[in-house]
Amino acid sequence: MRVVPVPCLKDNYAYLVICEASKEAAVVDPSEAPPVLAAAAREGVRLRAVWNTHHHWDHVGGNEAIATENPGIEIVAHESDRSRVPGQTRGVTEGDRVSVGDVTAEIIHNPGHTSGAVSYVISEPRAVFTGDTLFGAGCGRVFEGTHAEMRASLDKLAALPADTAVYFGHEYTDKNLRFSSAAEPDNAAVKERHRRVQTVRAAGDPSVPSTIAEELDTNPFLRTASETIVSTLRERGESDTRGKDAVFAALRRWKDSF
Repeated sequence: MRVVPVPCLKDNYAYLVICEASKEAAVVDPSEAPPVLAAAAREGVRLRAVWNTHHHWDHVGGNEAIATENPGIEIVAHESDRSRVPGQTRGVTEGDRVSVGDVTAEIIHNPGHTSGAVSYVISEPRAVFTGDTLFGAGCGRVFEGTHAEMRASLDKLAALPADTAVYFGHEYTDKNLRFSSAAEPDNAAVKERHRRVQTVRAAGDPSVPSTIAEELDTNPFLRTASETIVSTLRERGESDTRGKDAVFAALRRWKDSF
């Protein structure tokens, strides 16, 4: 398997998930069709599936044009999103599997950002496509669920093997690390990651993928047990920091206006 990030719109990523043996590919979250179709032609692969992580337009906007150019393509999203994902042909839920060639991904249901948000987990080589649930050093806003649901969804992803490559939906990593530094100013791993990301971005390269291990070390939304984060929130006047759900909710509210 090979993964090719495809920059789309202002700061989105689609991804070609390529089966090298068959030269077939799935595309994750094609917000627009032209860059994806160009990347598929450049890589010499046939698109066989669209794997949508959720229904927002900036993740599904290219579905129908891609389907027009690739008749019979499978368009996958959560079963609850059938009326919200253009061209959807298959509904999936927790534990289901999807394949392209000999590459198989398992579905994790991640309600919170949207009710039907899902991630696609590949076991060999280890990779996860998280859409807007887990970002580099951050997470998505909570639009259709509760803070507790979103934190539980992140816990599912955090439990994946530490060396799992994380492919997220937007290039927000630099901004997210600025927030990480504010939330946990004594975290040396955050400082080091921020230096690396700034160097990578200055060169015009993407900050994807990260790894689960890196997110556990530097992502405040996975570090709700950090004494420093709790102390920072209390200094900001948060009266309820008892338990991970309360800490997560306070962090998310702060980040929403950061």
